[in-house]
Amino acid sequence: MALIAFGLIAAIVILSAMFVIVARNPVHSVLWLILAFFSSAGLLVLIGAEFLAMLLIVVYVGAVAVLFLFVVMMLDVDFVELKQGTLRYWPFALLVGLIFLGELALVWLASDQLTFDSFNPSPGAATNAEAIGSVMYTQYLLLFQLAGIVLLVAMIGAIVLTLRHRPHVRRQDVGKQTGRRRADAFELKDPTPGQGV
Repeated sequence: MALIAFGLIAAIVILSAMFVIVARNPVHSVLWLILAFFSSAGLLVLIGAEFLAMLLIVVYVGAVAVLFLFVVMMLDVDFVELKQGTLRYWPFALLVGLIFLGELALVWLASDQLTFDSFNPSPGAATNAEAIGSVMYTQYLLLFQLAGIVLLVAMIGAIVLTLRHRPHVRRQDVGKQTGRRRADAFELKDPTPGQGV
């Protein structure tokens, strides 16, 4: 049963990753990317890495993919104009793809020499989540905090990129409110009878 589930989820990951590249609409690409992340989390659950699966869903689906979706929807970029100049980048893209396939072939050829008999995912801990947490918050605490700062800077950058100043929108001016004088606060009117203010 586990082998059938692995084959089905792996096929979904490959198809959704392909549709991320093939889809013409960038919003559809982001939605296919979210499906690829969810399916990858399912593969991690199958091998017993439930902490990594939860981390993949929380960080990548809950933060990165949703951030991509908001940026794509709010920037209103003319993607038809951008795609017209992509033909000149195809040779570089094919080179990167061939290098990636070569690395996968090297890993596959060297996989029979690797032994995982002594691998224990949770040394001295009840679950691998507890083992990863104890290492992350003791030995790699500085790197963990630096990764959080990088994510914070990325979030601030996305906000700055999507922030638009509209000149005709009335906004609150706190300095003007606190610096007003009593003479500017009211105005006396002397309307004639029947005319109104």
